Amino acid sequence: MERIKILSSLEKVFCDLPLSEFSEVTEFTVFKNQKLVFQVAARNEVKPDGRYTSTLLPVSFEGELAPYVVARQVVSVPSAYPVHYNCYDDEYYLRGPGLYPDLIRPLHYHNALPAPYNLTQTLWVTADLPDSVAAGDYELKVKLGDWEEKTVKVRVLAEELPPQKTIHTEWLYADCIAEYYRVKPFSEAHWKALASFVETAVKNGVNMILVPLHTVALDTYVGGERLTTQLLDVEVDKNGKYTFGFDKLGRWVDMCREKGVEYYEIPHFFTQWGAKHAPKVVGKKNGKKQKLFGWDTDSLGEDYRNYLGQLLPALVAYLKEKGVYEKTYFHVSDEPPIAILDHYCKCKEIIAPHVDNDRIIDALSNYAFYEKGVLTSPIPSTEDVEVFVNNKVKNLWTYYCGAGGQKDVSGRYLSMPLYRTRIIGVQMYYADVIGFLHWGYNFYHTGLSYNAINPIMHTDADYFFPSGDSHIVYPGDDGTALESIRLNAMREAMEDIRTLQLCEQKIGREAVLKIIEEECGGPLTFRTRPGADFIPRLRDRIIKVITE
Repeated sequence: MERIKILSSLEKVFCDLPLSEFSEVTEFTVFKNQKLVFQVAARNEVKPDGRYTSTLLPVSFEGELAPYVVARQVVSVPSAYPVHYNCYDDEYYLRGPGLYPDLIRPLHYHNALPAPYNLTQTLWVTADLPDSVAAGDYELKVKLGDWEEKTVKVRVLAEELPPQKTIHTEWLYADCIAEYYRVKPFSEAHWKALASFVETAVKNGVNMILVPLHTVALDTYVGGERLTTQLLDVEVDKNGKYTFGFDKLGRWVDMCREKGVEYYEIPHFFTQWGAKHAPKVVGKKNGKKQKLFGWDTDSLGEDYRNYLGQLLPALVAYLKEKGVYEKTYFHVSDEPPIAILDHYCKCKEIIAPHVDNDRIIDALSNYAFYEKGVLTSPIPSTEDVEVFVNNKVKNLWTYYCGAGGQKDVSGRYLSMPLYRTRIIGVQMYYADVIGFLHWGYNFYHTGLSYNAINPIMHTDADYFFPSGDSHIVYPGDDGTALESIRLNAMREAMEDIRTLQLCEQKIGREAVLKIIEEECGGPLTFRTRPGADFIPRLRDRIIKVITE
C-alpha cells in the first residue's frame, strides 16, 4: 500500500483525496541560482484500534543536498466564499465552501508530520543551494518515520538565471500588520514584523514595496478611516507653510534596502475609484496633532493643492538624496472609471510638474486613458490588457483583482489550480509586459475596511472577495510572515520569465515565442488556458534548448 508520493509544486493536495488522485514526479531540474521545490504527500490508511491515534512521522533527508533542505507543512484554510456567482470556468476546483490547502508553516512536534487516519498530509520541501554545490546529478532520499523511503533525483544546471527585470509589486499594508499584532504603528515590534513581511516578499520575487508615506487611500468605505500609518511628519503654520520630517521614511527605505527591495511605490495622492478627495493626512497645526486632510477635502481645492505643491518638491529632493528616486513610482488614484477621465487628468496635473511622467503609474483598464496620453505606463487588468498588447503599447504592466471575477484569466483564488496562478509569467513574457501589480499582499480587513479580521479564518475578506484574492501571506504567531503555496507559484512565475529571457539570450526572442506557440497550440493570450501540463512541458523544452 503506497503511503508516500512525491509531487511537483503545481499540485494542490486536498486532505480528503487519496494519493491515487495525483501523478508522482520524482525528477527535478534547477538552475544554479534557483530554489528547489517539491511536495511530499503522505496518507495513513491504517485504521486506528478503536480510539483516535495520530501517527507522528519524523521528517528527515539524506544525500549531499540534505543540509540545505527545509520541510514545512501545507495547512488547509477555510473558504466560505470561493468564487463569485457565475464567474468561473471548468478549471476551478469549485468545491464550494470548505478547506483548501494554502498556508505553509514550520513543522510542529520537533520536526514531525502528523498523519491522522485517512487524511492526506503534505510537506512543502525547498532547498536554497549555495554556490559550492557543483552542477550535476544528485539523489535526495526522503524519509517519514519508518514508512517506505522515497528518492528524488535533482539535476543542478551550470547555467544561472539572469537577474529579475520584471517589476513585481504586491501591496503591503502596514496598518493591517499593526492591527493583527495589536502593536502601536511604527513601534519597535511593528518595525520587526514589517521587516519580516518585506523579507518574505523579496524572497518570493516581489521587488517593489508600497511605502506608507500617508495612510493609504485604498479599499476604504466613503467616510471610513483606516488605522493611521503615516511615515511622513507634517507641521503647518498659520500662513500655510509646511514643514516635513522624513526620518521614518528614511528608516523604511533603509529597511527595504537591507531586505533587497529594488523599487518603491508612493501611495495614491487621491482617493480610490473617483479621485474626489484626499487621503488621510495627520499633522501638527496650531501646535496640536490633528487630521489635516481626508474625506472632507476637495481633491482640487486650494488647500490640498498648496500642500502637494510644497510636499512633492521636498519629497523628490529627499528621495534623490537617499538615492532611490530613479526607482520610485507614484500614483494618482486607483482604478479610475472612464467617466472621470477629465477630473483624473486635473488631479494628475497637480503632481506632474514635480514628478517625471514615466514615474506615474496607475491601475486603469480603459484604453481611452492611454489614447489621451494620460499615462505612459498604464496598468490594465488581465481581462482588458489585450487591446493594449494589440496596439503595441510600450512599458506595459498588468494586474488582476477579484472584484469582477477571474473567468478564463490567471488568478490566485484558493479554488484555482496552481498552474493557473503560475501561467501569468509566461503570458507576461509573451506579451512583453514589464510589470505586475496586485492589490492584496496582506489585506487583513473586511471588504472596504469596515473591520480588521483574522486572515487565517476569513480568507475572503468576510464574503467580499473570493478566497485568496485579498492576501497571499499569513501572519505567524511571532510577528513573522508565513508563505502560501500561491506565493510560491508567483515566485516561480517570475522565474519562468527569467528562464525564457535566458533562452532568448541564446536563440533570440522570435525563436522563443515560436516555441511557446508550438507548446500552446497557437498564440498565447491572457485568456488562453493551455492546460495543466503546459508549464512543465514548456520548461523542459526551454531548458533543453538552453543546455544544448
